[in-house]
Amino acid sequence: MDQVAEAAGVSRATVSRVINGAPSVDAKIREMVQRAIAETGYVPNVAARSLVTRRSNSVALVISEPDRPDNNSFLNRIFTDPYFGRITAGATGALRPHDIHLVVIPTDSTDHHQVVRYLRQGHVDGVLLISSHEQDTLPRQVHDLGIPAVVSARPTSPIAVSYVDVDQRLGARLAADHLLARGRRRLATISGPLDIPSGLDRLSGYRDYLASRGFGSVPTVEGDFTRSGGEAAARSLLADHPDIDGLFVANDLMAEGALRAVQDLGRRVPDDIAVVGFDDSTAALDCRPLLTTVRQPVEEMAAEMAEVLLAQIASPGRLPRSVTFQPTLVIRESA
Repeated sequence: MDQVAEAAGVSRATVSRVINGAPSVDAKIREMVQRAIAETGYVPNVAARSLVTRRSNSVALVISEPDRPDNNSFLNRIFTDPYFGRITAGATGALRPHDIHLVVIPTDSTDHHQVVRYLRQGHVDGVLLISSHEQDTLPRQVHDLGIPAVVSARPTSPIAVSYVDVDQRLGARLAADHLLARGRRRLATISGPLDIPSGLDRLSGYRDYLASRGFGSVPTVEGDFTRSGGEAAARSLLADHPDIDGLFVANDLMAEGALRAVQDLGRRVPDDIAVVGFDDSTAALDCRPLLTTVRQPVEEMAAEMAEVLLAQIASPGRLPRSVTFQPTLVIRESA
């Protein structure tokens, strides 16, 4: 820093103010210092700066998944489900202009204590928490740490935390309305896990809308948001209700598996059975035929989570904020 000050012809304190982004520095002096930094190859000592600023310039993306007996590895789902990749991309895009790094931490209930210890030690300035399961204790634990945090969905327990979500029930209604508009009358659904608010909301939104249109009973099989789970659920559903002509599947990965089962059983899509998914992920484009689906703008939602978190980090006393995005229907070939 002394060498930079000498090269720029300013004091060491001025160099420090420029490095830390102080707005009071004259623009010409700032330019001189920045030129001197480039010429000398000076790189700030991040560890030393963090001692002064009490900031790590890092944010944790904690992905909390349940430890299910029917799931060989929660990491398998995290790294194969397009949803998590979209969340990571959206958050990274929002944080990068602020020179803040994203630390991705996958976890299940067996190592929550390790995550809490890591967060408590001050390695990150805040947390983006992907958690939606009813029994997940991590949102409460993070809240109790007092660290700035934003959750990816409406919390299952009443805690004062910011969150970003999509109108799940509206998305399911869009799917139901589209199937009815296509002339389908023997409707069914493969729901998401019913210990997740999004799974419950998509199911109730679908059922409630159909009830308002005179459909009193809707055959349902609970799925697990995986391709194999969607395939198994579709086979079970069609075994019990072979006359189904319209199917809403609560995410695109399950819909991809369901399409495989439907076609293996000799049914044509959409001629015999129209299928609508939920997410508008890359899986929708991997389907044949291409999947009609409800789009939730995951990248935009993740970017909003990051912006809300940055505001909380800058103003620790800020009240929690909730943001709800609106879904849209993307019509392709399957319905």
